Amino acid sequence: MQPSASRQDFMLLMAVLVLLAIGTLVVFSASAPGALNQYGTPYYFLERQTMWAVLGILAMTVTSRIDYWRYTKLILPFFGLSLLLLIAVLIPHVGIEINGSRRWLGGGSFTLQPSELAKLALVFFFARLFSLHAERLHNFWRGVIPHLAIALVVFALVLAEPDLGTTIAMAGTFFVMLFVAGVRKRHLAAIVAAGLPVLAWAMLAEPYRRQRILAFLDPWKHPLGEGFHTIQALLALGSGGVLGVGLGFSRQALGYLPEAFTDFIFAVLGEELGLVGTVLVVTLFLILAWRGYRIAMRAPDLFSALLATGITTMIVLQALINIGVVTDSLPVTGITLPFISYGGSSLVLSLAGVGILLNISRHAR
Repeated sequence: MQPSASRQDFMLLMAVLVLLAIGTLVVFSASAPGALNQYGTPYYFLERQTMWAVLGILAMTVTSRIDYWRYTKLILPFFGLSLLLLIAVLIPHVGIEINGSRRWLGGGSFTLQPSELAKLALVFFFARLFSLHAERLHNFWRGVIPHLAIALVVFALVLAEPDLGTTIAMAGTFFVMLFVAGVRKRHLAAIVAAGLPVLAWAMLAEPYRRQRILAFLDPWKHPLGEGFHTIQALLALGSGGVLGVGLGFSRQALGYLPEAFTDFIFAVLGEELGLVGTVLVVTLFLILAWRGYRIAMRAPDLFSALLATGITTMIVLQALINIGVVTDSLPVTGITLPFISYGGSSLVLSLAGVGILLNISRHAR
């Protein structure tokens, strides 16, 4: 029997909608000067972000009303499609290259980021596999290794774009799902022990990543190079004080801070809304984490528990990495802040994921 809509997690829904509202305001504020200079109107990016937000809310509404178990027949085609798109984006003249990274498909005003689709596909795919093979996961070679091999293919394709930040978020989500699925602790420890050298290699293999590590250790030694982003972000956060300089009055958004309304939007938010604004956003993400994991704990079956765990972890990990980068707690890597940063694929798919969480909450025990 279809559960009552009144049982869905209202607190989760409100936290996401407030994040979305804050994000839309700050995207407009951070993008207006550049949009006016480049397109002749300050509303260029606001109009597009609003369009994506509306589409995302529609997607969230639809996924919140479709029983989660109905997706099981579509999981394999969905995962296969995401793999094909990840391969396609790496092909010259097919994938769109921006700033040395080939992460987008499409053209004009419509582009798709396959890694965003792959994040949701990865969660669905392994939630289903782990729920079907729960007993087999106790065996390292017959259970864990085959699943790990499939995941490594996805990670390798995303890393090849290159997109280290998204790769880390996906790997972290996969690890948490393994833990929830009941994989033995010594097997998890073995995966971590094997993964750390690979992570170190990925961070140091490319010269620009090595420079980012050095800049992270002391950005002031590279003020006009790799440390520039970090320095400008810290200046923005520091100048905001407690209450901020006010919406629309960011100085860093006037061309000083690169990626001001995408990867580094949290710095503009801190400058314009101050410590109060940043604490509010962090608190909303903590509420999202609390409600998401609460839904997972109350889920009626292992599949929905893993699905809720994966979606929640993916969103929270991405937010953690983005905020860590902006506050110089982590080396610079290109990853957006969910619901806050400008971007269509990330916003629509993240809201669709929240809709799935809301649907699972309606079945909670």
